[in-house]
Amino acid sequence: MSWRADILTIFPAMFPGPLGDSLAGKALADQKWRLNVTDIRDFGLGRHRSVDDTPFGGGAGMVMRADVVDAAIGAVAATGGKAEDDRPLIFLSPRGKPLTQARVRELAAGPGAILVCGRFEGIDQRVIEARQAEEISIGDYILSGGELAALVLLDAVIRLLPGVMGHAESGLEESFSAPLLEYPHYTRPAVWNGRAVPEMLTSGNHAAIAAWRLAQAERITQSRRPDLYNQYLDSVHAPDRFASGAHAP
Repeated sequence: MSWRADILTIFPAMFPGPLGDSLAGKALADQKWRLNVTDIRDFGLGRHRSVDDTPFGGGAGMVMRADVVDAAIGAVAATGGKAEDDRPLIFLSPRGKPLTQARVRELAAGPGAILVCGRFEGIDQRVIEARQAEEISIGDYILSGGELAALVLLDAVIRLLPGVMGHAESGLEESFSAPLLEYPHYTRPAVWNGRAVPEMLTSGNHAAIAAWRLAQAERITQSRRPDLYNQYLDSVHAPDRFASGAHAP
């Protein structure tokens, strides 16, 4: 069975969006992953298929109703032909835990995910608790809804699925695969606008190249992400990908 993503949204036309192109799009066409999109408005109330209401306690904005969202989730979970869907239920929310590469790898190793895209002020807390939804954030900023966040999460996961990336090493040689940001990359021409490629990279000495890349990764991480650099210093083992002298394809 291929990895399966179910999206619940009131804007189904936003999918697959960019996931229909490039690596993700080819993988979708090759059935390395599957995408199903459910319009939450199909479960809305009244002739206008209302999905939201005013918040208890007052305040600006509207809140997506628990009964409507829960009905949509229940319908999606039932499509697998069993009472319990073993895929994680994820609500994209700015108050969720930050999405990390470690969580992306966990999701890629599983059967798929059900992603709920909120709108307005979010969804009724009761359905989040009743369904034990995992809340995930893609950053400390506010979007108009969860759809773009869902696309980001899916793109990060799909590229790690078996057979999606051309080189297996590519996923190991990237930022966040270890507690370091990625080192700089160079390609032809060897000299561009008077700027030459660092001589080390043309030396053919793979052990020295690996050491240079590690030093560059450390420098960049310390400068741009001191929080990650401190994690790196606290780690027991240096990244195996550098210690082994691995080099980018």
